[in-house]
Amino acid sequence: MTIRVLIADDDALVRAGLAMILGGVGDLAVVGEADDGAHACRVIEESAAGAEPVDVVLMDIRMPVLDGISATARIATMPRPPKVIVLTTFDADDYVVRALAAGAHGFLLKDTAPPAIVDAVRKVHAGEPMLSPTVTARLIRQVADSAPDGRALAARERAAALTGRERDVAIAVGHGHSNAEIAENLHMSLATVKAHIAHCFTKLEATNRVQVAITMHDAGLL
Repeated sequence: MTIRVLIADDDALVRAGLAMILGGVGDLAVVGEADDGAHACRVIEESAAGAEPVDVVLMDIRMPVLDGISATARIATMPRPPKVIVLTTFDADDYVVRALAAGAHGFLLKDTAPPAIVDAVRKVHAGEPMLSPTVTARLIRQVADSAPDGRALAARERAAALTGRERDVAIAVGHGHSNAEIAENLHMSLATVKAHIAHCFTKLEATNRVQVAITMHDAGLL
């Protein structure tokens, strides 16, 4: 199966570089480019109506017309939205935290090595985590520090809807473990892990693994 990728960045050189990296990989195909967030949303909507919907978006954060965070939030409301990986210069950038909260599935530094970019696209498309445990923990702390009153109670109420095994999986996700690691540690099949994660997304009202981790943290389970 070919993974269809959209590159959204206002820097033409960055777009060209990413297109060269991804275009040389057999299971990836760059099906569109956009120079701002609004343009990216239009491309996604148009592709969804055709035979080649976008699977993964590489989304720059700082762009004119509509920035990457706002575009990510808009994409998250679309029917069957593509997965979004935000692009940034600094891994501790507050914009990254906001983008993840808006529904992005991970992030890449713009100086990431080409093989790691390819691996990231594949992992995100497969539903695997994009963030290391260290980065996940830092993001959780940053979001938690700005949490409004009452969020902990809401998190506990959502977490209470999880079954025991779903809670175990959600906690493992919160620790930054991959699907394969969760399957091995909890003695489950990979298909069972994926099913539990899908249930966790629904019950915790999350669109990505970082949001699952934040909810489990707010609920006092991490």
